Amino acid sequence: MQSREVPYFSQWESPGMTLPLLAEGPSALHRDPLWRNSGADTVEDYARWAVNVCGMACLKMILAARGEIHPTMELARSCTAYGGYVVNEGDRSIKGLIYEPFVRFVGERFGLLAETMTNVDMAMVPGLLSRWRYFIASVHPGILWPEREPPSKGGHLVLVTAASPEEIRFHNPSGHDRPSQANVTLPLATFDRFFARRGIAVGFRP
Repeated sequence: MQSREVPYFSQWESPGMTLPLLAEGPSALHRDPLWRNSGADTVEDYARWAVNVCGMACLKMILAARGEIHPTMELARSCTAYGGYVVNEGDRSIKGLIYEPFVRFVGERFGLLAETMTNVDMAMVPGLLSRWRYFIASVHPGILWPEREPPSKGGHLVLVTAASPEEIRFHNPSGHDRPSQANVTLPLATFDRFFARRGIAVGFRP
């Protein structure tokens, strides 16, 4: 199983913020010393958005693989303009990532090829990766601890970079340490316990 070299980025500006966040909630991100690198206007804005931008972190990694670095919040704002996120200013909630607007966004803004995929059986993933460079997969965030049984599937996005009939390799934007962040390798059957069987295939135009 070969994967192209893809730079890793966390959805937090300081990749070590995952465990504090899980223990304390989003307010822990107010202590992220690198929050300004996100492009957010305030630390409150950063903390509000950071828990929702796993998809933008995946996109940031894809763009970095072709030599472009974009602040995460810059990507999130642009994607929101396409409808990829829906912001409720009343309760300050953020809904997304919404796949179809994201597909339009990355096609028009960055010239990427992208397609929403549903009903994806794990056995299909190696073939999918032979046709597309990457697959942004919807998994349960508990994939941090693959030995545990997740209560449900989906709710978080990871960037799949390679797959074989036996195993899959991915970057997890909310990994809590290096082994759970970059080039995580799991058996297909283990990944499937967390996988919601949907996601977005992404490629570069010739």
